[in-house]
Amino acid sequence: MFVKKFTLLVLVAFMVLLCSSLPVLAGKYPSKPITLIIPLGAGGSHDLNSRVFTSVIPAYLNQAMVVKLMPGAGGQTGTAAAIKAKPDGYTLLFTHNYIDQLQPLIEKLPYDPIKDLKTVWRLNYAAASVIVRSDKPWKTLDELLEYGRQQKGKMIFTTSGNWSAVMVPGARILTKAGVQATYVPYKGGGPAIQALLAGDGDFTLMFPSVIKPLVEAGKVRVLASAGDKRIWPNVPLLSELGYKVGTMDRIILAPKGVPEDRMVILRNAFKQLYKDKTFKKLMKRIGENMEYMDGPDYDKVRIQQQKEFKVLVKQLTGG
Repeated sequence: MFVKKFTLLVLVAFMVLLCSSLPVLAGKYPSKPITLIIPLGAGGSHDLNSRVFTSVIPAYLNQAMVVKLMPGAGGQTGTAAAIKAKPDGYTLLFTHNYIDQLQPLIEKLPYDPIKDLKTVWRLNYAAASVIVRSDKPWKTLDELLEYGRQQKGKMIFTTSGNWSAVMVPGARILTKAGVQATYVPYKGGGPAIQALLAGDGDFTLMFPSVIKPLVEAGKVRVLASAGDKRIWPNVPLLSELGYKVGTMDRIILAPKGVPEDRMVILRNAFKQLYKDKTFKKLMKRIGENMEYMDGPDYDKVRIQQQKEFKVLVKQLTGG
């Protein structure tokens, strides 16, 4: 009799333990907040865009998404941390195509982003604008470039890092125009534009969400912008001036190995944002587009764009 009662108690205890473990072993995903690593500094366009969608996404995931800024080494610090994270869907990387697809072509990395990361979704693409402080004398891009020619390498270009989404389009403009400049890299777009405002640089390139309030406050002047449509009144497109610089893709990636059912949950939640009135309103307020692209589709783009970047690297390095 004692043996039977003891056996029953052990069985009950085992069942209680098993049930208490179920949320961990096979619970509904997500069952806790998701960490969103941004491999860039505070105040940049990724930081601002992330604040928008992370404020709305809990309504569709039933969990918070917590932003973790990890700038350093041109995006390598945050990227490496995301790749090393457990592939359970609770750590994601919010980055862009220059770090993801171009950087491996110019630096020897301990990882391969194309192989080690998979796309959840593309939030949008961003067209950079050439800007100067409003108290500077240059009213057009040609005037700025002519100043650069006269300075013979002394004109300062503040960038968000080497081979970044700011440095590359700027380098393409300078190369085509035959202008030498001094490149000063910072840990992200926020620090780069702060340096410009502080008078530590002559010009930079930046994205609408960052510079819109500065333009409205009269602190910076836009000389030209990338993309297919004019962003600013009476400001020409770089393509109209003969410069092809491309755009930046803002993408969310996950470590390779995240279960496909969890990737589907993430993608479905993000896709619903594009019907959300609050999300639309906030994105319009910061001046960014909502050009969504699903993960599997963008994974194909990653491969193609990396081939194009190989050509670009040869052009800019003479290799």
